[in-house]
Amino acid sequence: MSDPAKTRRHAERIRELVASLVREIKDPRLGMVTVTDARITGDLRDAHVYYTVLGDQTEQAATAAALESAKGMLRTRVGHALGLRHSPSLAFVLDNVLDHAKEIDELLAAARHRDAEVQRLAAGKQYAGDPDPYKADDEDDEDVDERVGAREDQG
Repeated sequence: MSDPAKTRRHAERIRELVASLVREIKDPRLGMVTVTDARITGDLRDAHVYYTVLGDQTEQAATAAALESAKGMLRTRVGHALGLRHSPSLAFVLDNVLDHAKEIDELLAAARHRDAEVQRLAAGKQYAGDPDPYKADDEDDEDVDERVGAREDQG
């Protein structure tokens, strides 16, 4: 196990290296790729590189195939640049941040719509009982004070 700070530095360096090396890949299947993150194991043997692709599912699949075919070249170049005894193996993971953000936005819009519908239905309505059933009247408090005072006089 290595130092966590050292691991973070290596992960950041791998992210930067892969992002710059992806531009050098001459594969026509490769789309508009953005390397978003990289994580490396504590023993510095395996690295996961997270990326996003601009385009639809077919372009994402083609880009995944292009990155998979260029994995050996990328691993070699990253290994030389890091200067480690063992070059870390690279695994490319599609980062669907944009899809998740879109899904969350849609859920929030649906919740806002339901809240507006509830507000519309509740407009002009009244409570079935008192608006505040726990509210104590001042007159009732005086009656209670008199009864407590009477009990203390008897006791």
